[in-house]
Amino acid sequence: MCGIFGYIGSKNNAAQIILKGLKTLEYRGYDSWGIAVKTGNKLTIEKHVGKIGNAKTILPKSSLGIGHTRWATHGGVTVANAHPHADCKGKIALVHNGIVENSEKIKKELLTKNHKFKSETDTEIISHLIEEFISKGTSFTEAIRAAFQKLQGLNAIVVASSDTNEIIVAKNGSPLILGIGKDENFVASDASAIIPHTKEVVFLEDYQMAVLNSVISVFDLKTGKEIKPESTLLNWKIEDARKGKYKHFLHKEISEQPHMLQNVALSYADQAKELAFIIKSAQGTFMLGCGTASYAALAGTYLFSNIAKIHINFTVGSEFEYLEDYLTSKSLLVPISQSGETIDVIDPVVKAKNKKVKIAAIVNVLGSTLYRISDYKFLLGAGPEKAVISTKAFTAMYSLLLLTAYTLADKASEGKELILKASDAITNVLTMQDNIKKTAEKLKKFEHIFIIGRGLSYVAALEASLKIKETSYVHAEGFAGGELKHGVIALIEKGTPCIVIAPNNETYDEIISNAQQIKSRGGFIIGIGPKESQAFDIFLKTDDIKEATFLPQIAIVQLLAYYLALARGIKDPDKPRNLAKSVTVK
Repeated sequence: MCGIFGYIGSKNNAAQIILKGLKTLEYRGYDSWGIAVKTGNKLTIEKHVGKIGNAKTILPKSSLGIGHTRWATHGGVTVANAHPHADCKGKIALVHNGIVENSEKIKKELLTKNHKFKSETDTEIISHLIEEFISKGTSFTEAIRAAFQKLQGLNAIVVASSDTNEIIVAKNGSPLILGIGKDENFVASDASAIIPHTKEVVFLEDYQMAVLNSVISVFDLKTGKEIKPESTLLNWKIEDARKGKYKHFLHKEISEQPHMLQNVALSYADQAKELAFIIKSAQGTFMLGCGTASYAALAGTYLFSNIAKIHINFTVGSEFEYLEDYLTSKSLLVPISQSGETIDVIDPVVKAKNKKVKIAAIVNVLGSTLYRISDYKFLLGAGPEKAVISTKAFTAMYSLLLLTAYTLADKASEGKELILKASDAITNVLTMQDNIKKTAEKLKKFEHIFIIGRGLSYVAALEASLKIKETSYVHAEGFAGGELKHGVIALIEKGTPCIVIAPNNETYDEIISNAQQIKSRGGFIIGIGPKESQAFDIFLKTDDIKEATFLPQIAIVQLLAYYLALARGIKDPDKPRNLAKSVTVK
Protein backbone atom coordinates (compact mmCIF):
# COMPACT_ATOMS: atom_id res chain seq x y z
CA MET A 1 0.00 0.00 0.00
CA CYS A 2 1.16 3.51 -0.81
CA GLY A 3 4.29 4.22 -2.80
CA ILE A 4 7.33 6.35 -1.99
CA PHE A 5 9.93 7.63 -4.41
CA GLY A 6 12.69 10.19 -3.84
CA TYR A 7 15.58 11.53 -5.91
CA ILE A 8 18.72 13.56 -5.25
CA GLY A 9 21.48 13.96 -7.82
CA SER A 10 23.14 15.85 -10.62
CA LYS A 11 20.10 15.95 -12.92
CA ASN A 12 17.73 18.93 -12.69
CA ASN A 13 14.56 17.05 -13.68
CA ALA A 14 13.78 15.54 -10.29
CA ALA A 15 10.03 16.06 -10.67
CA GLN A 16 9.95 14.07 -13.93
CA ILE A 17 12.09 11.28 -12.47
CA ILE A 18 9.82 11.08 -9.42
CA LEU A 19 6.63 11.17 -11.50
CA LYS A 20 7.90 8.24 -13.55
CA GLY A 21 8.90 6.40 -10.38
CA LEU A 22 5.44 6.90 -8.88
CA LYS A 23 3.84 5.54 -12.05
CA THR A 24 5.98 2.43 -11.61
CA LEU A 25 4.49 2.08 -8.11
CA GLU A 26 0.86 2.45 -9.18
CA TYR A 27 0.25 -1.27 -8.72
CA ARG A 28 0.70 -0.91 -4.95
CA GLY A 29 -2.72 0.75 -4.74
CA TYR A 30 -3.49 4.44 -4.23
CA ASP A 31 -6.16 7.12 -4.54
CA SER A 32 -4.10 10.34 -4.59
CA TRP A 33 -0.56 11.43 -5.29
CA GLY A 34 1.87 14.30 -4.83
CA ILE A 35 5.42 15.53 -5.33
CA ALA A 36 7.62 18.08 -3.57
CA VAL A 37 10.81 19.54 -5.06
CA LYS A 38 13.45 21.92 -3.71
CA THR A 39 14.62 24.91 -5.73
CA GLY A 40 17.06 27.24 -4.02
CA ASN A 41 15.79 27.59 -0.46
CA LYS A 42 12.17 26.90 -1.35
CA LEU A 43 9.98 23.78 -1.40
CA THR A 44 7.20 23.53 -3.98
CA ILE A 45 4.45 20.93 -3.49
CA GLU A 46 1.98 19.64 -6.06
CA LYS A 47 -0.84 17.25 -5.04
CA HIS A 48 -3.73 15.57 -6.85
CA VAL A 49 -6.64 13.23 -6.17
CA GLY A 50 -7.10 10.25 -8.50
CA LYS A 51 -4.79 8.23 -10.73
CA ILE A 52 -1.52 9.41 -12.22
CA GLY A 53 -2.26 7.81 -15.59
CA ASN A 54 -0.87 10.16 -18.22
CA ALA A 55 -0.46 13.05 -15.78
CA LYS A 56 2.29 15.62 -16.21
CA THR A 57 3.78 17.95 -13.65
CA ILE A 58 4.50 21.67 -13.87
CA LEU A 59 6.88 21.68 -10.93
CA PRO A 60 10.07 23.72 -11.42
CA LYS A 61 13.44 22.23 -12.33
CA SER A 62 15.18 20.71 -9.35
CA SER A 63 17.80 18.16 -8.39
CA LEU A 64 16.02 17.05 -5.20
CA GLY A 65 12.49 15.86 -4.59
CA ILE A 66 10.18 13.33 -2.95
CA GLY A 67 6.87 11.84 -4.06
CA HIS A 68 4.07 9.62 -2.84
CA THR A 69 1.03 7.64 -3.94
CA ARG A 70 -1.48 7.49 -1.06
CA TRP A 71 -3.97 4.79 -0.15
CA ALA A 72 -6.29 6.50 2.34
CA THR A 73 -6.23 5.38 5.98
CA HIS A 74 -6.55 8.45 8.24
CA GLY A 75 -8.74 11.03 6.48
CA GLY A 76 -10.67 10.89 3.23
CA VAL A 77 -9.47 11.08 -0.35
CA THR A 78 -8.80 14.82 -0.70
CA VAL A 79 -6.02 17.04 -2.00
CA ALA A 80 -5.39 18.28 1.53
CA ASN A 81 -4.88 14.72 2.77
CA ALA A 82 -2.57 13.73 -0.09
CA HIS A 83 1.18 13.65 0.58
CA PRO A 84 3.65 15.36 0.83
CA HIS A 85 2.76 17.21 4.04
CA ALA A 86 4.48 20.37 5.18
CA ASP A 87 5.07 22.03 8.54
CA CYS A 88 3.67 25.43 9.55
CA LYS A 89 6.45 27.38 7.82
CA GLY A 90 6.54 25.32 4.65
CA LYS A 91 10.19 24.46 5.24
CA ILE A 92 9.68 20.70 5.61
CA ALA A 93 8.05 18.25 3.16
CA LEU A 94 7.38 14.70 4.25
CA VAL A 95 5.90 11.52 2.80
CA HIS A 96 4.94 8.56 4.94
CA ASN A 97 3.88 4.91 4.76
CA GLY A 98 2.29 3.27 7.78
CA ILE A 99 0.05 4.36 10.63
CA VAL A 100 1.09 6.55 13.58
CA GLU A 101 -0.87 4.83 16.32
CA ASN A 102 -0.38 7.66 18.84
CA SER A 103 -1.06 10.47 16.37
CA GLU A 104 -4.00 11.94 18.32
CA LYS A 105 -1.94 12.28 21.47
CA ILE A 106 0.94 13.95 19.61
CA LYS A 107 -1.46 16.24 17.75
CA LYS A 108 -3.02 17.46 21.01
CA GLU A 109 0.44 18.31 22.34
CA LEU A 110 1.34 20.18 19.14
CA LEU A 111 -1.94 22.13 19.14
CA THR A 112 -1.05 23.55 22.55
CA LYS A 113 2.12 24.90 20.93
CA ASN A 114 0.18 26.74 18.19
CA HIS A 115 0.82 24.34 15.31
CA LYS A 116 -1.78 24.65 12.55
CA PHE A 117 -2.96 21.53 10.70
CA LYS A 118 -4.34 21.47 7.17
CA SER A 119 -5.28 17.78 6.86
CA GLU A 120 -6.98 14.95 8.71
CA THR A 121 -3.98 12.64 8.37
CA ASP A 122 -1.71 11.13 10.96
CA THR A 123 1.17 11.90 8.58
CA GLU A 124 1.01 15.66 8.97
CA ILE A 125 1.74 15.49 12.70
CA ILE A 126 5.22 14.11 11.88
CA SER A 127 6.13 17.23 9.89
CA HIS A 128 5.05 19.46 12.77
CA LEU A 129 6.80 17.27 15.32
CA ILE A 130 10.06 17.62 13.39
CA GLU A 131 9.44 21.38 13.19
CA GLU A 132 8.95 21.50 16.96
CA PHE A 133 12.29 19.81 17.63
CA ILE A 134 14.05 22.15 15.18
CA SER A 135 12.54 25.18 16.95
CA LYS A 136 14.40 24.07 20.07
CA GLY A 137 17.75 24.26 18.28
CA THR A 138 18.00 20.63 17.17
CA SER A 139 19.60 19.91 13.80
CA PHE A 140 17.41 18.67 10.93
CA THR A 141 18.86 15.16 11.17
CA GLU A 142 18.55 14.92 14.94
CA ALA A 143 15.05 16.40 14.84
CA ILE A 144 13.94 13.59 12.52
CA ARG A 145 15.60 10.98 14.70
CA ALA A 146 13.95 12.36 17.85
CA ALA A 147 10.54 12.72 16.16
CA PHE A 148 10.59 9.21 14.70
CA GLN A 149 11.32 7.68 18.08
CA LYS A 150 8.13 9.24 19.44
CA LEU A 151 5.99 7.50 16.84
CA GLN A 152 4.16 4.30 17.74
CA GLY A 153 3.38 1.74 15.06
CA LEU A 154 5.07 0.58 11.86
CA ASN A 155 6.16 3.57 9.81
CA ALA A 156 8.52 4.75 7.10
CA ILE A 157 9.20 8.43 6.40
CA VAL A 158 11.11 10.38 3.75
CA VAL A 159 11.78 14.04 4.52
CA ALA A 160 13.19 17.04 2.65
CA SER A 161 13.96 20.53 3.98
CA SER A 162 14.28 23.90 2.27
CA ASP A 163 17.35 24.60 4.42
CA THR A 164 19.49 21.55 3.52
CA ASN A 165 20.44 19.74 0.33
CA GLU A 166 19.65 16.22 1.48
CA ILE A 167 16.88 13.68 1.87
CA ILE A 168 16.53 11.93 5.22
CA VAL A 169 14.65 8.66 5.65
CA ALA A 170 13.76 6.44 8.59
CA LYS A 171 11.82 3.21 8.98
CA ASN A 172 10.36 0.64 11.29
CA GLY A 173 8.23 -1.99 9.58
CA SER A 174 7.29 -0.41 6.25
CA PRO A 175 9.91 -1.07 3.55
CA LEU A 176 12.39 1.48 2.20
CA ILE A 177 15.03 0.70 -0.41
CA LEU A 178 17.94 3.00 -1.20
CA GLY A 179 19.33 3.08 -4.74
CA ILE A 180 22.98 3.94 -5.35
CA GLY A 181 23.52 5.53 -8.75
CA LYS A 182 26.26 7.49 -10.49
CA ASP A 183 26.14 11.06 -9.13
CA GLU A 184 22.59 10.37 -7.91
CA ASN A 185 20.78 8.43 -5.22
CA PHE A 186 17.23 7.19 -4.83
CA VAL A 187 14.79 6.00 -2.21
CA ALA A 188 11.65 3.96 -2.89
CA SER A 189 9.20 1.67 -1.16
CA ASP A 190 9.76 -0.98 -3.84
CA ALA A 191 12.92 -1.96 -5.69
CA SER A 192 11.04 -2.17 -9.00
CA ALA A 193 10.91 1.65 -9.13
CA ILE A 194 14.68 1.88 -8.75
CA ILE A 195 15.62 -0.78 -11.33
CA PRO A 196 15.42 1.62 -14.33
CA HIS A 197 18.12 3.77 -12.68
CA THR A 198 20.43 1.37 -10.84
CA LYS A 199 20.64 -2.24 -9.71
CA GLU A 200 22.75 -1.48 -6.62
CA VAL A 201 20.47 -1.09 -3.63
CA VAL A 202 20.53 -1.02 0.16
CA PHE A 203 17.57 -2.52 2.01
CA LEU A 204 17.13 -0.29 5.04
CA GLU A 205 16.57 -2.28 8.21
CA ASP A 206 14.10 -1.48 10.98
CA TYR A 207 15.18 1.27 13.38
CA GLN A 208 17.61 2.67 10.86
CA MET A 209 17.73 6.06 9.20
CA ALA A 210 19.73 7.28 6.23
CA VAL A 211 20.93 10.62 4.90
CA LEU A 212 21.03 10.88 1.10
CA ASN A 213 23.15 13.57 -0.56
CA SER A 214 26.18 12.91 -2.80
CA VAL A 215 26.59 9.69 -0.78
CA ILE A 216 24.35 7.56 1.41
CA SER A 217 25.02 7.39 5.15
CA VAL A 218 23.08 4.98 7.38
CA PHE A 219 22.60 5.37 11.13
CA ASP A 220 21.11 3.47 14.04
CA LEU A 221 17.91 5.32 14.95
CA LYS A 222 18.21 4.69 18.65
CA THR A 223 21.87 5.52 19.19
CA GLY A 224 22.64 7.78 16.24
CA LYS A 225 25.74 5.68 15.54
CA GLU A 226 26.73 5.36 11.87
CA ILE A 227 26.39 1.91 10.31
CA LYS A 228 28.17 0.57 7.25
CA PRO A 229 25.34 -0.67 5.02
CA GLU A 230 25.51 -3.77 2.84
CA SER A 231 24.50 -3.21 -0.76
CA THR A 232 22.79 -5.79 -2.97
CA LEU A 233 22.87 -6.16 -6.76
CA LEU A 234 19.39 -6.91 -8.11
CA ASN A 235 19.19 -9.45 -10.93
CA TRP A 236 15.90 -8.20 -12.40
CA LYS A 237 15.80 -6.96 -15.96
CA ILE A 238 14.04 -3.71 -16.84
CA GLU A 239 11.99 -5.66 -19.37
CA ASP A 240 10.56 -7.77 -16.52
CA ALA A 241 8.73 -4.70 -15.24
CA ARG A 242 7.35 -3.60 -18.64
CA LYS A 243 4.22 -4.73 -20.48
CA GLY A 244 5.92 -5.32 -23.80
CA LYS A 245 3.40 -6.60 -26.35
CA TYR A 246 0.65 -7.03 -23.74
CA LYS A 247 -2.06 -4.50 -22.97
CA HIS A 248 -2.05 -5.38 -19.28
CA PHE A 249 0.51 -6.74 -16.83
CA LEU A 250 -2.08 -9.26 -15.66
CA HIS A 251 -2.23 -10.88 -19.10
CA LYS A 252 1.56 -10.75 -19.43
CA GLU A 253 2.15 -12.41 -16.08
CA ILE A 254 -0.37 -15.18 -16.75
CA SER A 255 1.43 -15.83 -20.04
CA GLU A 256 4.85 -15.98 -18.34
CA GLN A 257 3.88 -19.00 -16.24
CA PRO A 258 5.14 -21.77 -18.56
CA HIS A 259 8.66 -20.32 -18.55
CA MET A 260 8.52 -19.73 -14.81
CA LEU A 261 7.49 -23.33 -14.15
CA GLN A 262 10.34 -24.61 -16.31
CA ASN A 263 12.68 -22.56 -14.14
CA VAL A 264 11.27 -24.10 -10.95
CA ALA A 265 11.52 -27.64 -12.34
CA LEU A 266 15.07 -27.25 -13.64
CA SER A 267 16.62 -24.97 -11.01
CA TYR A 268 14.89 -25.52 -7.67
CA ALA A 269 15.86 -29.07 -6.73
CA ASP A 270 18.32 -27.84 -4.09
CA GLN A 271 15.78 -25.43 -2.57
CA ALA A 272 13.17 -28.20 -2.42
CA LYS A 273 15.67 -30.56 -0.84
CA GLU A 274 16.62 -28.01 1.83
CA LEU A 275 13.00 -27.14 2.63
CA ALA A 276 12.12 -30.85 2.79
CA PHE A 277 14.94 -31.48 5.28
CA ILE A 278 13.86 -28.53 7.47
CA ILE A 279 10.23 -29.70 7.52
CA LYS A 280 11.22 -33.28 8.27
CA SER A 281 13.41 -32.13 11.19
CA ALA A 282 10.79 -29.90 12.79
CA GLN A 283 8.42 -30.96 15.55
CA GLY A 284 5.31 -29.30 14.19
CA THR A 285 5.20 -27.26 10.96
CA PHE A 286 2.79 -24.40 10.38
CA MET A 287 2.11 -22.68 7.06
CA LEU A 288 0.48 -19.30 6.75
CA GLY A 289 -0.22 -16.67 4.14
CA CYS A 290 -2.76 -14.00 3.23
CA GLY A 291 -5.07 -13.83 0.24
CA THR A 292 -3.77 -15.85 -2.69
CA ALA A 293 -0.68 -16.93 -0.72
CA SER A 294 -2.96 -18.43 1.93
CA TYR A 295 -4.40 -20.74 -0.72
CA ALA A 296 -0.90 -21.82 -1.68
CA ALA A 297 -0.30 -22.64 1.99
CA LEU A 298 -3.61 -24.50 2.24
CA ALA A 299 -2.74 -26.45 -0.92
CA GLY A 300 0.52 -27.36 0.78
CA THR A 301 -1.34 -29.18 3.53
CA TYR A 302 -2.98 -31.43 0.91
CA LEU A 303 0.27 -31.97 -1.00
CA PHE A 304 2.32 -32.94 2.05
CA SER A 305 -0.45 -35.22 3.32
CA ASN A 306 -1.16 -36.97 0.02
CA ILE A 307 2.38 -37.24 -1.32
CA ALA A 308 4.74 -37.19 1.67
CA LYS A 309 2.33 -38.46 4.38
CA ILE A 310 3.29 -35.52 6.63
CA HIS A 311 0.83 -33.36 8.56
CA ILE A 312 1.16 -29.59 8.12
CA ASN A 313 -0.92 -27.05 10.03
CA PHE A 314 -2.43 -24.07 8.20
CA THR A 315 -3.93 -20.74 9.14
CA VAL A 316 -4.58 -17.38 7.54
CA GLY A 317 -1.88 -14.90 8.54
CA SER A 318 -4.19 -12.46 10.29
CA GLU A 319 -5.66 -15.27 12.43
CA PHE A 320 -2.36 -16.77 13.52
CA GLU A 321 -2.05 -14.72 16.70
CA TYR A 322 -5.15 -16.48 18.06
CA LEU A 323 -3.54 -19.89 17.51
CA GLU A 324 0.10 -19.28 18.39
CA ASP A 325 0.01 -20.61 21.96
CA TYR A 326 1.00 -24.09 20.82
CA LEU A 327 4.27 -22.90 19.27
CA THR A 328 7.53 -24.11 20.81
CA SER A 329 11.22 -23.59 20.08
CA LYS A 330 11.10 -26.81 18.04
CA SER A 331 8.28 -25.61 15.80
CA LEU A 332 8.75 -24.48 12.21
CA LEU A 333 6.76 -21.64 10.64
CA VAL A 334 6.58 -21.43 6.84
CA PRO A 335 5.18 -18.01 5.86
CA ILE A 336 4.37 -17.60 2.17
CA SER A 337 4.21 -14.18 0.54
CA GLN A 338 4.71 -12.60 -2.87
CA SER A 339 5.85 -9.21 -1.59
CA GLY A 340 7.40 -10.22 1.71
CA GLU A 341 5.96 -7.03 3.20
CA THR A 342 2.38 -7.99 4.13
CA ILE A 343 1.89 -6.87 7.72
CA ASP A 344 -0.49 -9.75 8.50
CA VAL A 345 2.38 -12.12 7.69
CA ILE A 346 5.25 -10.09 9.17
CA ASP A 347 3.52 -9.57 12.52
CA PRO A 348 2.98 -13.27 13.35
CA VAL A 349 6.48 -14.09 12.10
CA VAL A 350 7.99 -11.55 14.52
CA LYS A 351 5.91 -12.98 17.39
CA ALA A 352 6.93 -16.52 16.47
CA LYS A 353 10.60 -15.53 16.41
CA ASN A 354 10.20 -14.20 19.94
CA LYS A 355 9.24 -17.76 20.90
CA LYS A 356 12.42 -19.07 19.22
CA VAL A 357 10.43 -20.63 16.38
CA LYS A 358 12.44 -21.18 13.20
CA ILE A 359 11.17 -19.33 10.12
CA ALA A 360 11.44 -20.78 6.60
CA ALA A 361 10.01 -18.10 4.30
CA ILE A 362 8.81 -18.65 0.75
CA VAL A 363 8.87 -15.20 -0.85
CA ASN A 364 9.20 -13.62 -4.28
CA VAL A 365 10.99 -10.37 -3.45
CA LEU A 366 14.70 -10.39 -2.67
CA GLY A 367 15.56 -8.17 0.29
CA SER A 368 11.96 -7.81 1.48
CA THR A 369 11.26 -7.66 5.21
CA LEU A 370 10.16 -11.31 5.34
CA TYR A 371 13.21 -12.38 3.35
CA ARG A 372 15.56 -10.58 5.73
CA ILE A 373 14.05 -11.67 9.06
CA SER A 374 13.73 -15.37 8.20
CA ASP A 375 16.13 -18.09 9.26
CA TYR A 376 15.77 -19.93 5.97
CA LYS A 377 15.01 -18.07 2.73
CA PHE A 378 13.38 -19.64 -0.33
CA LEU A 379 13.21 -17.14 -3.17
CA LEU A 380 10.55 -17.96 -5.75
CA GLY A 381 12.23 -16.19 -8.66
CA ALA A 382 8.94 -15.52 -10.44
CA GLY A 383 10.20 -12.03 -11.33
CA PRO A 384 8.40 -8.75 -10.70
CA GLU A 385 4.65 -9.14 -10.44
CA LYS A 386 3.21 -5.74 -11.33
CA ALA A 387 -0.51 -6.53 -11.45
CA VAL A 388 -2.21 -6.33 -8.08
CA ILE A 389 -3.78 -9.70 -8.92
CA SER A 390 -1.25 -12.43 -8.15
CA THR A 391 -0.88 -15.12 -10.81
CA LYS A 392 2.63 -16.32 -11.60
CA ALA A 393 3.79 -15.92 -7.99
CA PHE A 394 0.96 -18.22 -6.89
CA THR A 395 1.86 -20.93 -9.37
CA ALA A 396 5.50 -20.59 -8.32
CA MET A 397 4.49 -21.07 -4.67
CA TYR A 398 2.42 -24.14 -5.50
CA SER A 399 5.07 -25.71 -7.74
CA LEU A 400 7.81 -25.28 -5.11
CA LEU A 401 5.58 -26.94 -2.49
CA LEU A 402 4.75 -29.74 -4.95
CA LEU A 403 8.43 -30.34 -5.66
CA THR A 404 9.22 -30.27 -1.92
CA ALA A 405 6.47 -32.80 -1.13
CA TYR A 406 7.77 -35.18 -3.80
CA THR A 407 11.31 -34.66 -2.49
CA LEU A 408 10.15 -35.62 1.00
CA ALA A 409 8.67 -38.78 -0.49
CA ASP A 410 12.00 -39.56 -2.22
CA LYS A 411 10.39 -38.94 -5.61
CA ALA A 412 12.03 -35.63 -6.55
CA SER A 413 12.44 -36.62 -10.20
CA GLU A 414 8.71 -37.36 -10.48
CA GLY A 415 7.88 -33.96 -9.01
CA LYS A 416 10.22 -32.28 -11.49
CA GLU A 417 8.62 -34.13 -14.40
CA LEU A 418 5.11 -33.13 -13.31
CA ILE A 419 6.06 -29.45 -13.16
CA LEU A 420 7.59 -29.63 -16.63
CA LYS A 421 4.35 -31.20 -17.86
CA ALA A 422 2.41 -28.42 -16.15
CA SER A 423 4.49 -25.91 -18.08
CA ASP A 424 3.42 -27.57 -21.33
CA ALA A 425 -0.17 -27.80 -20.10
CA ILE A 426 -0.35 -24.05 -19.44
CA THR A 427 1.15 -23.43 -22.86
CA ASN A 428 -1.82 -25.39 -24.21
CA VAL A 429 -4.20 -23.32 -22.08
CA LEU A 430 -2.81 -20.16 -23.66
CA THR A 431 -3.95 -21.48 -27.05
CA MET A 432 -7.52 -21.79 -25.69
CA GLN A 433 -8.01 -18.10 -25.04
CA ASP A 434 -10.74 -17.63 -27.64
CA ASN A 435 -12.88 -20.26 -25.91
CA ILE A 436 -12.15 -18.76 -22.50
CA LYS A 437 -13.05 -15.31 -23.81
CA LYS A 438 -16.39 -16.64 -25.16
CA THR A 439 -17.10 -18.20 -21.78
CA ALA A 440 -16.41 -14.86 -20.11
CA GLU A 441 -18.91 -13.20 -22.45
CA LYS A 442 -21.58 -15.68 -21.31
CA LEU A 443 -20.85 -14.86 -17.67
CA LYS A 444 -20.61 -11.07 -17.85
CA LYS A 445 -24.28 -10.41 -17.02
CA PHE A 446 -24.25 -12.46 -13.82
CA GLU A 447 -23.51 -11.01 -10.39
CA HIS A 448 -23.00 -14.37 -8.65
CA ILE A 449 -20.81 -17.30 -9.68
CA PHE A 450 -20.20 -20.44 -7.63
CA ILE A 451 -17.15 -22.68 -7.86
CA ILE A 452 -16.88 -26.16 -6.39
CA GLY A 453 -14.09 -28.68 -5.97
CA ARG A 454 -12.90 -31.46 -3.69
CA GLY A 455 -9.48 -32.10 -2.18
CA LEU A 456 -6.87 -29.95 -3.91
CA SER A 457 -9.58 -28.76 -6.25
CA TYR A 458 -11.41 -27.24 -3.28
CA VAL A 459 -8.34 -25.02 -2.86
CA ALA A 460 -8.48 -24.29 -6.60
CA ALA A 461 -12.12 -23.27 -6.15
CA LEU A 462 -11.18 -20.86 -3.36
CA GLU A 463 -8.41 -19.29 -5.44
CA ALA A 464 -10.72 -19.14 -8.48
CA SER A 465 -13.36 -17.29 -6.48
CA LEU A 466 -10.79 -14.75 -5.29
CA LYS A 467 -9.48 -14.19 -8.83
CA ILE A 468 -12.98 -13.53 -10.17
CA LYS A 469 -13.93 -11.23 -7.28
CA GLU A 470 -10.87 -9.04 -7.29
CA THR A 471 -10.49 -8.87 -11.07
CA SER A 472 -14.07 -8.53 -12.37
CA TYR A 473 -15.96 -7.35 -9.24
CA VAL A 474 -18.37 -10.27 -9.60
CA HIS A 475 -19.36 -12.03 -6.38
CA ALA A 476 -17.83 -15.49 -6.66
CA GLU A 477 -17.74 -18.09 -3.94
CA GLY A 478 -15.78 -21.30 -3.71
CA PHE A 479 -17.12 -24.33 -1.87
CA ALA A 480 -16.13 -27.87 -1.11
CA GLY A 481 -18.40 -30.00 -3.27
CA GLY A 482 -19.58 -32.03 -0.30
CA GLU A 483 -20.85 -28.88 1.42
CA LEU A 484 -23.51 -28.22 -1.22
CA LYS A 485 -26.16 -30.22 0.64
CA HIS A 486 -25.32 -28.41 3.89
CA GLY A 487 -26.84 -25.13 2.79
CA VAL A 488 -25.17 -23.83 -0.34
CA ILE A 489 -27.52 -25.51 -2.77
CA ALA A 490 -30.29 -23.19 -1.56
CA LEU A 491 -28.63 -20.45 -3.63
CA ILE A 492 -28.96 -22.33 -6.93
CA GLU A 493 -31.73 -21.32 -9.31
CA LYS A 494 -32.32 -21.44 -13.05
CA GLY A 495 -29.29 -20.10 -14.93
CA THR A 496 -26.99 -19.81 -11.91
CA PRO A 497 -23.42 -20.25 -13.25
CA CYS A 498 -21.25 -22.78 -11.46
CA ILE A 499 -17.64 -23.66 -12.27
CA VAL A 500 -16.71 -27.25 -11.45
CA ILE A 501 -13.02 -28.05 -10.92
CA ALA A 502 -12.82 -31.72 -11.89
CA PRO A 503 -9.40 -33.39 -12.10
CA ASN A 504 -9.19 -37.04 -13.14
CA ASN A 505 -8.52 -38.44 -9.67
CA GLU A 506 -10.38 -39.98 -6.73
CA THR A 507 -12.59 -36.87 -6.46
CA TYR A 508 -13.94 -37.01 -10.03
CA ASP A 509 -17.07 -39.12 -9.58
CA GLU A 510 -18.21 -37.26 -6.49
CA ILE A 511 -17.64 -33.78 -7.93
CA ILE A 512 -19.55 -34.78 -11.08
CA SER A 513 -22.37 -35.96 -8.82
CA ASN A 514 -22.32 -32.53 -7.19
CA ALA A 515 -22.40 -30.91 -10.62
CA GLN A 516 -25.46 -33.00 -11.54
CA GLN A 517 -27.21 -31.86 -8.37
CA ILE A 518 -26.66 -28.23 -9.38
CA LYS A 519 -27.67 -28.87 -12.99
CA SER A 520 -30.92 -30.58 -11.95
CA ARG A 521 -31.87 -27.33 -10.21
CA GLY A 522 -31.24 -25.24 -13.30
CA GLY A 523 -27.57 -24.41 -12.81
CA PHE A 524 -25.30 -23.59 -15.76
CA ILE A 525 -22.18 -25.76 -15.45
CA ILE A 526 -18.68 -24.89 -16.65
CA GLY A 527 -16.35 -27.86 -16.25
CA ILE A 528 -12.56 -27.52 -16.00
CA GLY A 529 -10.47 -30.70 -16.11
CA PRO A 530 -9.15 -33.54 -18.28
CA LYS A 531 -12.47 -35.44 -18.75
CA GLU A 532 -15.69 -34.35 -20.43
CA SER A 533 -19.03 -34.99 -18.67
CA GLN A 534 -22.68 -34.76 -19.68
CA ALA A 535 -23.11 -32.47 -16.68
CA PHE A 536 -21.05 -29.74 -18.36
CA ASP A 537 -22.67 -27.03 -20.48
CA ILE A 538 -19.19 -25.70 -21.30
CA PHE A 539 -16.03 -27.79 -21.05
CA LEU A 540 -12.52 -26.28 -20.80
CA LYS A 541 -10.04 -29.10 -21.08
CA THR A 542 -6.72 -29.47 -19.27
CA ASP A 543 -4.01 -32.12 -19.37
CA ASP A 544 -4.13 -34.95 -16.82
CA ILE A 545 -0.95 -34.64 -14.74
CA LYS A 546 -1.81 -35.82 -11.21
CA GLU A 547 -1.39 -33.08 -8.56
CA ALA A 548 0.09 -30.73 -11.16
CA THR A 549 -3.31 -30.68 -12.95
CA PHE A 550 -4.08 -27.95 -10.42
CA LEU A 551 -1.77 -25.56 -12.31
CA PRO A 552 -3.42 -25.47 -15.77
CA GLN A 553 -6.83 -25.42 -14.05
CA ILE A 554 -5.75 -22.29 -12.18
CA ALA A 555 -4.38 -20.78 -15.39
CA ILE A 556 -7.79 -21.19 -17.04
CA VAL A 557 -9.49 -19.43 -14.14
CA GLN A 558 -6.91 -16.63 -14.20
CA LEU A 559 -7.65 -16.02 -17.88
CA LEU A 560 -11.38 -16.34 -17.32
CA ALA A 561 -11.23 -13.68 -14.59
CA TYR A 562 -9.15 -11.41 -16.85
CA TYR A 563 -11.50 -11.68 -19.82
CA LEU A 564 -14.54 -11.36 -17.57
CA ALA A 565 -13.15 -8.07 -16.29
CA LEU A 566 -12.70 -6.81 -19.85
CA ALA A 567 -16.17 -8.04 -20.86
CA ARG A 568 -17.64 -6.07 -17.96
CA GLY A 569 -15.94 -2.89 -19.12
CA ILE A 570 -13.20 -2.70 -16.49
CA LYS A 571 -10.53 -0.49 -18.05
CA ASP A 572 -7.51 -1.49 -16.01
CA PRO A 573 -7.64 -4.96 -14.44
CA ASP A 574 -4.04 -4.46 -13.28
CA LYS A 575 -5.26 -2.11 -10.54
CA PRO A 576 -8.59 -3.22 -9.05
CA ARG A 577 -10.50 -0.68 -6.96
CA ASN A 578 -9.78 -0.53 -3.23
CA LEU A 579 -6.94 -3.10 -3.45
CA ALA A 580 -3.20 -2.83 -2.99
CA LYS A 581 -0.45 -5.23 -4.00
CA SER A 582 1.22 -5.19 -0.61
CA VAL A 583 -0.95 -4.65 2.47
CA THR A 584 1.51 -3.01 4.84
CA VAL A 585 -1.01 -1.67 7.39
CA LYS A 586 -3.53 -3.52 9.55
